[in-house]
Order: sequence, then structure tokens, then C-alpha cells
Amino acid sequence: MVNQNGYAAYANSKLMTATPAELTLMLYDGAIKFCNIAITAIDEKNIEKAHNNIVKVEKIIEEFQITLNHKYATAEDFENVYAYLKQRLLEANIRKDKEILEEVLTHLRTMRDTWKEVMRLSAAQNANG
Repeated sequence: MVNQNGYAAYANSKLMTATPAELTLMLYDGAIKFCNIAITAIDEKNIEKAHNNIVKVEKIIEEFQITLNHKYATAEDFENVYAYLKQRLLEANIRKDKEILEEVLTHLRTMRDTWKEVMRLSAAQNANG
């Protein structure tokens, strides 16, 4: 139990001290994790676990939508991608279709990797600037 409490304290500290960019990365990582859990749950015929984890991914996508900054031209593109992903997640949840989840996972990984590259370039620019 001590290890769990220690980990929880560490995770909470990491969350509370993260930059907005790091929080976004954590959300992408969480969505990927929950999507993977849902795929495994479908394989195991655990419908409730699959449903609960798909809903977690949907909630993360909703958070991305809520926090979009619409002063940037790319916001509409992201809004469209997020709406598409939410629609696919809904379909995957209704059908318990892991192929749809694999598609969503591919998009999430691409977006996460792109975000990591943006963070890297921004850090390099700030270091040189």
C-alpha cells in the first residue's frame, strides 16, 4: 500500500508541476493507454471494461475540444479530427469493434508524436532564442 501511495503522490506532483504542453502530452498518452486497454478487453470479451475505457478516451477527446484555442487557423482542422475520432469511438463502443479502435489508436499516436516534435522544436527554439 505504501508503494501505491508513493506512486500516487509522485503522479500528483508530476501533474501539478507540468506545463500545459506536458499536460497535453499526458492526455494523449492516457488516450492511447485507455484505447489499448479497450482493445484488450474486447479480445477478452470483457464488454464492461471495453466500454469504460472507450468512454475514457472519449472524455479525453472532449477535453481536447474544450481547450482548443480558436484564434488559430488550425483549430477548425483539429475540431474536425476530434469530431471524427469521437464518432469512430462511438461506433467502436456500440459494435465493440477493435479494428475501429486500432484506427483511432493510429490517429492518436500520430497526433501524440507530432505534439512531442512540436514540444522538442519549441524547446530548441527557446534554448537558442
